Amino acid sequence: MSGERPGRSEQHLPKLRLDELLDELQARIDAARGAQGRVHSLLEAVLSVGRELDLAQVLRRIVEAAVVLVDAEYGALGVIGDDRMLSEFHTVGVSEEQRARIGDLPSGHGILGELIRHPEPLRLAEISEHSASYGFPPHHPPMHSFLGVPIRARDRVFGNLYLTEKRGAAEFDAEDESVLSTLAVAAGVAIENARMYEETRLRERWLGASSEVTRALLSGAPGTDVLELIVERARQITDADVGMIAERVPEENALRPLLAVGEGAERRSGLVMSGQDGFVNDVLTTAEPVVSADVREDPRTSRDAPQWAGLGPVVGVPLEAGGKAGGVLLLGRAAGRTPFTDSDTRPLLGFAGQAALALELAERRRDAEQIALLRDRDRIARDLHDLAIQRLFAAGMTLQSTQRFVEHPEGVKRLSRTVDDLDETIKIIRSTIFGLRVQGGRTGEGGGLRARVSDAVTAATSSLGFAPAVRIEGLVDTDVPGDVADHALAVLGEALSNTARHAGARSVDVYLRYAQGELTLTVTDDGRGIPAGTARSGLKNMEERAVALGGDLRLGERPEGGGTRVVWRVPVRPGTG
Repeated sequence: MSGERPGRSEQHLPKLRLDELLDELQARIDAARGAQGRVHSLLEAVLSVGRELDLAQVLRRIVEAAVVLVDAEYGALGVIGDDRMLSEFHTVGVSEEQRARIGDLPSGHGILGELIRHPEPLRLAEISEHSASYGFPPHHPPMHSFLGVPIRARDRVFGNLYLTEKRGAAEFDAEDESVLSTLAVAAGVAIENARMYEETRLRERWLGASSEVTRALLSGAPGTDVLELIVERARQITDADVGMIAERVPEENALRPLLAVGEGAERRSGLVMSGQDGFVNDVLTTAEPVVSADVREDPRTSRDAPQWAGLGPVVGVPLEAGGKAGGVLLLGRAAGRTPFTDSDTRPLLGFAGQAALALELAERRRDAEQIALLRDRDRIARDLHDLAIQRLFAAGMTLQSTQRFVEHPEGVKRLSRTVDDLDETIKIIRSTIFGLRVQGGRTGEGGGLRARVSDAVTAATSSLGFAPAVRIEGLVDTDVPGDVADHALAVLGEALSNTARHAGARSVDVYLRYAQGELTLTVTDDGRGIPAGTARSGLKNMEERAVALGGDLRLGERPEGGGTRVVWRVPVRPGTG
């Protein structure tokens, strides 16, 4: 026999080895295809992220792409703020309902803070076993495996990508880390592009607002209108909820609010800010924006200060004119919102300079109007003295000489009464001339009551937003004692302040009259009236002043209907007090 035939087992051995080789080859082909597919997915993710220019959308796309690429159940992107804590936190995989139950978003402690402190990729099979971990808040979904990588933009760590719960495996592997790190590089470029685009758009908005303010200034618009435009545009551009401009009152160590816009503007407009407030004082003394991440926790401020009610992040800049801060521009966001960034606050100084210019122009315009008014008063006083009094005096002399030609007793009586009326009229005109000259020569507490009333009304123009109408009748400068005049001025100031804070009026009439031994001050506005439940401490003070002088206070609607009419009346004994 030429030889033996091979056994059955030996015949099957080459076939088994071939099957194994084919299986291994197929596995490698599948792995190569999987790797090729993952690379393709990574490229798609990079392109998808790079197509967006809106920063918020870019951040959202990055997290969504990261979750898909590494097959994670949950993903998040935390933005690092200036305080080295998380200022924003964008999530995928957690529903809105779950987020609401969990409560406040993380700020950067525990494992999340580990990446902030050490910006290097971090991969964990079990989160709870890491030394920095201290558990999850109530209602938080369970999480075990973890993968985190930093995102750098412009050589600075912008934030971190956090992925948890690897699907189909106990933990993330080195390939997942490599893919996510590659995405983070692309994400950094996309974020930088979006931020540059956002800064360009922001710069255009500031330039547009500056042009609008400049046009308003050049057109001679009222100062209050220009200031309202400035604070409203600043509020809109910085996405603030509240904007306030306050003017410095050095002699009172306080700031008088000119106006407020946004949330709660009505209740903030009438506030007087204390110069002792640490935050406001820093704004006045620092030639750069002053920022508070949360004014409620800021040691420089009082939590009870009404101007900060409901606010969290706040930024303030001085209104500088001639190298001196004449006031402040304050912007605030609601409590819980993100703090103001450098890009938000950088353009504010220049913009606030325009507000200071508006204040200075308005003051100079008021000075020019005051000079014109004083000149007009001088002319009126001169004309009254040289013309009206002389003619009235001549008419009185003529009537007196006519009396001897009148025989009827009633005619003589009427002529005597007319001569007496002319004498009284001459006295009133002389008092008016005196009042005009006093107002032209000196104002303030040393001036007459006419001048002081005029000054009080002028001072209220800023808070009201318009100039009230004023009428003064009688010998208020010569026959009203000083203590009564002081009470009348205090009542006038309180009435105008109440109108500015609560009435929302478009016009106010001030009428001061002295006649027949009685001084009457009437302040009438066309506002919304006095709402129920309003604190009446100011009205009580006004009434107490009237009662102390033997008078009374009456409060009601104006005769035309709507609005409020305050009548303060007291008896006067000339030459006393």
